[in-house]
Amino acid sequence: MKATKDFLRRIGLPSGDAFDLPSSEKRFSDGAQYRFEVPGIQGPVAMESLLEEVDNLKLTIHRVTQTKGIMLLTDDEITRMVTLAQKGKVELVLSIGPRATYDTGASVLTSEGQRMGLRLRGQEQIIRAIEDVKRAASFGCNTFLLYDEGLLWILNEMRKEGELSSNIKFKVSAHAGHGNPCSAKLLENIGANSVNPVRDLQLPMLAAIRQAISVPIDLHTENPSSSGGFIRHYEVPEMIKVTSPLYLKTGGSVAKTHGWNTTAAEAKQRAKQVLLVKRMIDSYFPEAIGSIKGSIH
Repeated sequence: MKATKDFLRRIGLPSGDAFDLPSSEKRFSDGAQYRFEVPGIQGPVAMESLLEEVDNLKLTIHRVTQTKGIMLLTDDEITRMVTLAQKGKVELVLSIGPRATYDTGASVLTSEGQRMGLRLRGQEQIIRAIEDVKRAASFGCNTFLLYDEGLLWILNEMRKEGELSSNIKFKVSAHAGHGNPCSAKLLENIGANSVNPVRDLQLPMLAAIRQAISVPIDLHTENPSSSGGFIRHYEVPEMIKVTSPLYLKTGGSVAKTHGWNTTAAEAKQRAKQVLLVKRMIDSYFPEAIGSIKGSIH
């Protein structure tokens, strides 16, 4: 295996998983190591409840992510969420609607087809996904969650050509199924502004991914029952050390599924989960640097 590992090193990739867990020296533009992201906030009612509870708990979060799809939001709901994000000084991430589970194909519903993740089937679905982005961008949303590498590539080409604003950012979901440094590097090369690897990677695997890329890594500190239900709060300090800059995706254990329709009460529970993770950081890695409120670029 030596020749293979030597080649990987020669082209700037790790030669294996980083079992020595080296500390990452990479940072966000403001010098911070970590930020908080709360996923699964599907509409303005839950978002308003979340932001109110975050303020009550004197917490700072940096991203709020909707996962059901832009096409399931009305124009008014998108506008209200954009306004709430601006007022709360958080980054709003809206997910692209067209995906395998909403398509007419049955493959994703089978045990074998589930391996395809939420990737798109056919060029018409690519076009529809682009239309989803254009629609939300027209209302002021600048960050989008996507599930398909081909879609990422074409959206990045549109961004480079000026068909989309240069301010728009793309976040790749764990549901695209990537879990190694080479895949992460590919996503970075074709336009990803942050990468969410699959949820169950061990720390040495995550550390190796960090060696391969510079964009932020999005990591689940906990998961809905449909994704295994495992909670990794005690691992968060090490996650920060070896993978910064990273977004700590927190609050998922409140939901049963990825597209769970979070209620206002459940949004407050998600805020509580952020408080619990922040306690872990303060107790076991108090020197870790988090972004201040409003640092979303």
